[in-house]
Amino acid sequence: MKIYLVGGSVRDTLSGLPVKDRDYVVVGSTPEEMVRLGYRPVGKDFPVFLHPDTHEEYALARTERKVSRGYKGFEIHTSPTVTLEEDLARRDLTINAMARDESGMLIDPFGGKADLEAGILRHASPAFTEDPVRILRTARFAARFGFRIAPETSELMKQIVSDGEVDALIPERVWQELASGLMEHTPSRMFGVLRECGALARILPEIDCLFGVPQPVQHHPETDTGIHTLLVVDYAASQHFSLPVRFAALVHDLGKGTTPPAAWPYHPDHEARGVASVKDVCTRIRVPVECRDLALLAARFHGAIHNIRQASAESIASLLQAVDAWRKPDRFHALLQVCLCDFYGRPGYVDKIYSQGDYFRAALIAASHPDPGSIAASIAESTPDRSSAIRAHIHQARVDAIQDWLKHQ
Repeated sequence: MKIYLVGGSVRDTLSGLPVKDRDYVVVGSTPEEMVRLGYRPVGKDFPVFLHPDTHEEYALARTERKVSRGYKGFEIHTSPTVTLEEDLARRDLTINAMARDESGMLIDPFGGKADLEAGILRHASPAFTEDPVRILRTARFAARFGFRIAPETSELMKQIVSDGEVDALIPERVWQELASGLMEHTPSRMFGVLRECGALARILPEIDCLFGVPQPVQHHPETDTGIHTLLVVDYAASQHFSLPVRFAALVHDLGKGTTPPAAWPYHPDHEARGVASVKDVCTRIRVPVECRDLALLAARFHGAIHNIRQASAESIASLLQAVDAWRKPDRFHALLQVCLCDFYGRPGYVDKIYSQGDYFRAALIAASHPDPGSIAASIAESTPDRSSAIRAHIHQARVDAIQDWLKHQ
């Protein structure tokens, strides 16, 4: 029985990056022996065990055989005879197929260290084509490290797409990888890689179709809607905004993908049209509720928020109500962050000032002065349709408060 440190921890140590998790491969053992030594089994699809003291993961060395489509279409084989090199050969990229033995010696059968130093993402073996998740992982690592993809690996990624393997990905895994990629330093690299190999059109056709769609040059120096989308997402990453904000930034302009070409470069009512597209994406890849709800608000209302300084007191109060600003102030703040990203996701805008967010926040504070409880108490119990009457009085009080505030702006 021999134990090796493998994968990301080896890669990150060589790169001088902090190590978050340590994973180990055990060669020459059996599940029964692991249990006898005190390790706790946790693996569902193959034998993985938790160390009795450190609780780190130890997996038995294994090989895989492709038996059906998708990333779950594998037959797993574990045996004391499986070698470390056989186990490493089933990993996705050379930079993830390195190990260290118990003495600290590096074991690098596929040249991962050289690729790491050269900034190259290269497949570890021809088995790369058997798992479509590897396209997503490769794109995610491109976003994390900024590495280029080896030409031969790029060709294999295109082959995976043309073979239809990407279509067999389960929604939860697609979201998991996309969410991780959105949280990397340069998310646009992930979507660029996916688009280049053809996977973006299969996974997120609503994003893919934005490329080549023009916008008015007076508002968008980058002109292309797809490029604008990637700039917006990268700006969100540069500000270290949350995952819901980054996802909303990604899908805020989906309505422009449904604009009839005859209307280009203008996109009337794209906000309203974008809501249906965002719903389709969120349903298809099982986007969590928090991300979905913010994305829907951003798609529908980002234009109105950009124009908030020209809005009347009635419109401001109605917009605050529509985005549920009083009940969900944290989400309201996140929505304004998405709008900030949309504004600065354009070339040459770094020195411009976006004041709409602060203006809208100040309007919310002004509209919060009327006390809903006091207003409700002032409405007689005998009032017909009292609930509607209370809502109308609260709304009017807020409109009046905003109107007074506007006089001082």
